[in-house]
Amino acid sequence: MADRLRGRTIVVTGGASGIGAALAIGFAAEGANAVIADLSLEAADALVAQIRSDGGSASAVRVDVTDRESVRTGISDTIERHGRLDAYFNNAGMNAPMKFLDVTEQNFELVLRVNTLGVLIGIQEAAKQFIAQGGGGKVVNTASIAGRQGFSSFAPYSAAKAAVISLTQSGARALAEHGITVNGFAPGVVATPLWTKLDRELEEIGEGQNGFDSMASGILLGRAADPADIVPTGIFLAAPDSDYITGQIIPIEGGMILV
Repeated sequence: MADRLRGRTIVVTGGASGIGAALAIGFAAEGANAVIADLSLEAADALVAQIRSDGGSASAVRVDVTDRESVRTGISDTIERHGRLDAYFNNAGMNAPMKFLDVTEQNFELVLRVNTLGVLIGIQEAAKQFIAQGGGGKVVNTASIAGRQGFSSFAPYSAAKAAVISLTQSGARALAEHGITVNGFAPGVVATPLWTKLDRELEEIGEGQNGFDSMASGILLGRAADPADIVPTGIFLAAPDSDYITGQIIPIEGGMILV
């Protein structure tokens, strides 16, 4: 176990699976108190048990990122258990593919509510805690290459992640006076349960050609990402190394989109 995050308390929303789980495991391995905030407390508790068995520090809270009171409770529980908050990762997200001309108001509102409103609430509530502690702190948002380039089969998701990029910039401007940095990272195609679900749903709507294998074929480094590929950047953004960086989105996509 290393110690780049020794003693820091880091909340990861959507932390029980996929990228979030990889981040939580990586943070704990670097000495952090990893707080796994997820809709599924059962899954979060299982990951906590795994981290603790490996000698790390972790706890679980049930959080619905679209519900401000739930987010507040998750943060207050974190403070009660660990004493303070040092970094907050707005990682929870979802997608529900539909052909562009078939996108409904319900689909649009659901995807934007989870992926964008959830990030806004997370930034705000984490910042309030940082300010109450005397200032300083780090917010990190999970964006996506879909926020840089729209994809026809999940237009609402692309719009939501573009909004996450804008919220990252707005938050950085708003919170700099408090010593709070707001950054993000933009994954591309990552081998997670979410992508397995997306592949199935794309097939169901007749858009199988836009699936995992097809999108991964355009990656310059020749493969899709594993969640572990995201972890070093997450550690960097949670650690003092990134103290002079704010308002930035770091792409982690193997050269899939060049801008």
